[in-house]
Amino acid sequence: MSKKDKKTTKTTQIGGQAVLEGVMMRGKTAMATAVRDAEGKIRVETKRLTPPEKKSKFLRLPIIRGVVNFIDSMISGTKTLMRSAEVYGEEEEPSRFEKWLAEKLHIDAMGVVSTFALLLGVGLSVFLFVMLPQLATNGIASLTKLDKTSFWYNLIEGLIRIAIFVCYILLTSLMKDIKRTYMYHGAEHKTITCFEKGLELTPENARTCTRVHNRCGTTFLFFVMLVSILVFSLANTFLGLDGVWRMLLKIALLPVVAGLSYELLKALSKTESWIFMPLKAPGLALQRITTREPDDEMLEVAITAFKKVLEMDADPTIPEQAFITAMKTNKLTELVVEQLKEAGIDESDGEWIVSLVTKVKRSDLKTNTSLNQPSVVERALNLVEQRKSGKPLWYVIGNADFYGYTFFVDERVLIPRPETEELCLLSLSYITENSLVLDLCTGSGAIATTIALKTGAKVTASDISAGALDLARVNAEHNGANVEFVQSDLFENVQGKFDVIISNPPYIPTADIQTLDGEVKDFEPILALDGGLDGLDFYKRIANEASEKLNDNGYLFLEFGVGQASAIVELLKTNFTNIEVKKDINGIERIIKAQKI
Repeated sequence: MSKKDKKTTKTTQIGGQAVLEGVMMRGKTAMATAVRDAEGKIRVETKRLTPPEKKSKFLRLPIIRGVVNFIDSMISGTKTLMRSAEVYGEEEEPSRFEKWLAEKLHIDAMGVVSTFALLLGVGLSVFLFVMLPQLATNGIASLTKLDKTSFWYNLIEGLIRIAIFVCYILLTSLMKDIKRTYMYHGAEHKTITCFEKGLELTPENARTCTRVHNRCGTTFLFFVMLVSILVFSLANTFLGLDGVWRMLLKIALLPVVAGLSYELLKALSKTESWIFMPLKAPGLALQRITTREPDDEMLEVAITAFKKVLEMDADPTIPEQAFITAMKTNKLTELVVEQLKEAGIDESDGEWIVSLVTKVKRSDLKTNTSLNQPSVVERALNLVEQRKSGKPLWYVIGNADFYGYTFFVDERVLIPRPETEELCLLSLSYITENSLVLDLCTGSGAIATTIALKTGAKVTASDISAGALDLARVNAEHNGANVEFVQSDLFENVQGKFDVIISNPPYIPTADIQTLDGEVKDFEPILALDGGLDGLDFYKRIANEASEKLNDNGYLFLEFGVGQASAIVELLKTNFTNIEVKKDINGIERIIKAQKI
């Protein structure tokens, strides 16, 4: 360790652990795990922790606190490691047995696997570091007539234990995945040191820092082996046990050894005095094996986790967050539908969202088991959050179907409705390739684009909103339609005469706007809804001005609101004949066809 690394300007109790393709950082009140997924994006999961001062005084006693931290680290470490594997790996379909456990016994199969993995790890550790050293030392004792209660016996056993530990580390470092984990371990240390040196947390700064640290778990494990020599020696001197009883005694004393080792690590991490270097040096040397030089992407992951813990420790109101992991289509559908159901939103909206992001037909969603990358799952969940806010589904999705064509929609325009398709259908019977057509209040351009595509007629579309016209132009180009767009307050800037004029103008009475469904009044443009005091402002103007813009025998087609038919018919009688009111598919009077006198 260089001199400049020894001098720190900040102190922190944040510690960490390397996981699969990521780093977990643990602070006073929170922990955060950052993992880079298979697509290269950093995913973060956070969890709130009980602050030390809120734990019972007994659990905060010296040695006791070390035992508690040791056990807690083992449990949380195993769970975090498995969670990181879920982010980077593939989701497996639960077996029938796993489903039966969940449904009948309410047992989480993943929890069972985590517990089994923890027990397996403990069992392997007991074999390697308790049973094997004792068996080897017994063999040496039988050959040399060494007293099994002597200090020398326990020293030899401790040295064998340390040798096994070092060999274990060296062998695992040859494995590709473990080597990368050791690189993330290095990233964890460099990030913490970078902060303690008072440097800005960037990969460039962290790269210059040492990858060994006084509070590392590797050093703790070395202290465990060192302390165990003394503890086991004293126990054997007084009890003089052998065989299985000797092994059981060592297992029983492991919490005491862990507690003493924790206190030793805690005390030595606070000093840089050369006097204690002989105790610290072996652990620091072992860290040269359990850490590797990380690349900048690994440092970025570690820094992300560290900053998140800092942020959550400083602000207790920041909520926890879970990883977004790869998910199969049927499971994603279940999740999205359930979240929308809790918000009182129909499941069909969820199916539309999942169908859009996964490109799977709605009818196949619940049976499709193809795996979707985290980015796809994330997009679906983001759309769900927008939908839960009350935003209309088609604004959330960003497009809507109209007459078999796809139109982009957002808050600049009304969402095309089925009733307007019926208006379009009726007008098509009176339009030919040679017709001149005007679409007033075009909005998204759905009517104008559809007529141009279906008939080949020359179509002009007008709207007072520049934003609406921008989107209408995009829609016409997207669908390959030739439409002329004019910004105009009804006929004001429209030139020439037409054979057919079509319009779905604003027709909601001003006083009724606030009574509309929240999805309409809070998101759709008021300019396209507000029809004035009685909802007929635009119809009055059209009735007076349309005949001047129509050729002889030209047709006018209008969509209107419920209960407005008779009033609009009266407005049109002066300049139009052959006035007919048409009902929509629901039997409601919705469309008027009129011909110029």
